[in-house]
Amino acid sequence: MWEVYDELIAAVPPDLEVEDCIVGLNWILVRSRATGLVMTPLEGHPRIKLAGEIKGMPVRDLAEYIKSWNNFEAALGLAAINSVLNTPEQVESLCGRPLSSQPQMNAFTCFQEQVRGKKVTVIGHFPDLDPLARNCKLTILERRPREGDLPDPACEYILPEQDYVFITATTLINKTFPRLMELSCRARVILVGPSTPMTPVLFHYGIDTLAGTVVVEPKLIRRVVQEGGCLEIFKRGGRMVQVSRDEGLAVALSRQSREQAVQVMMGRRFSAIGAGQENFA
Repeated sequence: MWEVYDELIAAVPPDLEVEDCIVGLNWILVRSRATGLVMTPLEGHPRIKLAGEIKGMPVRDLAEYIKSWNNFEAALGLAAINSVLNTPEQVESLCGRPLSSQPQMNAFTCFQEQVRGKKVTVIGHFPDLDPLARNCKLTILERRPREGDLPDPACEYILPEQDYVFITATTLINKTFPRLMELSCRARVILVGPSTPMTPVLFHYGIDTLAGTVVVEPKLIRRVVQEGGCLEIFKRGGRMVQVSRDEGLAVALSRQSREQAVQVMMGRRFSAIGAGQENFA
C-alpha cells in the first residue's frame, strides 16, 4: 500500500533543503527547487510538531511526512514533494511542449466533450461542475457531503461502474488514494488539483491524466497564500497544466531511446579508440 508514497519520496534528492514554508488558510506552501502547493486539510489534528524547524531541514526528511496519519504533517510532506517535482522545467520535459501552450482551463472543462453520455464520478466537491453535469451522468463523492453529493463510503459501490473518475490529489494525504485506484481500475482516471505531483510515477499506478498546477511567479504566490487567498492562485502566479499518460510515457521512452543511442555511440567510440591504441602497441 505504501509503494506509491515510497516512490514519491525517493524522487526527492537528499541534498536539497527547505527554503520556505507557509501553512496558510487554504494552501500549504513549501519552497525548495520550486514552489510546491497543497490544499490545507479541512480535518485532522492541526498541530504541527515540526513548527519552527521546517525551514532549513532536508526536503526529503519533510517529504517522508506524507506517510503521517496527521493530515497536516502529510500535507507538508506532499508540498515538499511538489516543491521538487512541479517545476516548470520538469513539466515541460514531461509533456514535451512549453507551458505557454497549455490551455488555462480546469480538467472538468477540458474533458467536457469526452465524457458526454458517460458515467462520471468526481471525488471531492470542486467548484463549477455544472457544465460537466449537463454532459454526463455525474456522481460527486465527498467526505463532507453537500446536497446532492454521496458520502465517500459509496465509492465501494459506485467506482467499479464508472467510465471516468476525477480524483482530488488530496487523497494522497488522507491515504485513500490506493483503494480509490483499485476501485477505479476500469475507468479513465484523472488526478486533479494543485496538490497533484506532476510525475510519471503516477502513470504506473493507473492514473491516465495529471491535472495540476505549476507556480511560475513564486513571490506572488507566496503573498497570496500568506494573505489567505484561495482560487486567486490561478490568477496570480499559478498555471494550470495537464499531462496525459500517453504524452508522459512517450516523452520518457523517447528520452530513454536517445540516452541508449548515445551510450551505444560512446561505446563504439571507445572501442575504436581502444583498437587504435592496440595498433600502436
